[in-house]
Order: sequence, then C-alpha cells, then structure tokens
Amino acid sequence: MLQFSIGVEYGLHCLLYLVDHPEGKAISVKELSTFQGISETYLSKVFTKLKKSGIVRSTPGVKGGYELARDSKDISFWDVIEAIEGNSNLFQCAGILKSTVINTEEEVEKYSGDCPCIIKNVMLDAEEQMRIYLREKSLYWLNEKVKEEVSETRIEATKKWFTPN
Repeated sequence: MLQFSIGVEYGLHCLLYLVDHPEGKAISVKELSTFQGISETYLSKVFTKLKKSGIVRSTPGVKGGYELARDSKDISFWDVIEAIEGNSNLFQCAGILKSTVINTEEEVEKYSGDCPCIIKNVMLDAEEQMRIYLREKSLYWLNEKVKEEVSETRIEATKKWFTPN
C-alpha cells in the first residue's frame, strides 16, 4: 500500500505550530521534537529538506530555529510531501508490455518508446488526482480546521508552550 514516510507527518505537524507563531520568533527543532516526543535527529533532517525547498527559513544562534518562509496559504500539503519525499512517481512502470513473448516485430518497435500501457496511464492519472487534491490543502486550511476541531484551551496551551514569555 502507498505510504508516505513518518517525516511527512512530522513535517506537517511541526509546520502547523509555525503558522500562528509570532513573526521573527523562530522555533527550534529541539523545542518541536520535545513538544511532540519525537526524534530530534530525524526532525532535523526533515527541516533541512523543508528549508532547501523554501518552505521554512532558519535563524542561527541561541534563540535560533525555524519559521515559515512563505505565507501559510501558499504552502500546500503537496509542497511538504514533495520537499520531504522527492518528486518521483509512486508507480514505476517496468515496461512488461515491451517484453511479452508473443510480441511481433511491429509491436516491439511500437513499444520501444514511451509505453502505451493502460495500467501505467491509470496509475499515473490516479497519482495526478492525489497531487491535485493535496495541492488544494494548505497549511492555512489545516490551521483553520484545527481551530474548528481542537479546544481553545489546547490551542492556547500550545501557543504558551512555544512562547513562554
């Protein structure tokens, strides 16, 4: 079954905490990993990828960390997935149609280029539908949904944890 790495979940959760965080006040990977009880080392690798793709920017120093590099409306779930997982297709066609033993010379020639396989086309279309859907969901959208579904007490406690002063 299709499965994104745990890094995608970590990334989306952590980016959510950056959405309403005061501008100019970075949150460190250590704070994010401690808050969620996850590996700081692994999360650091995730944030390196997010920075490289322009989703976050870093602030060096003792009070350094990360903040969003773009408006939360301009960062889609797909942007995060692509930053962490890369941009290769999920389905990799092995070109089985090209090596069928009953192929004629004409069919071998026909299949030597881009394979017209129906299975490949269906799978790639399905991937594109998923990308379209995930591009429609932004960090802003996620933040609004969380505000609808999570208690105000929990939201305020989270904000206070990341900005104690």
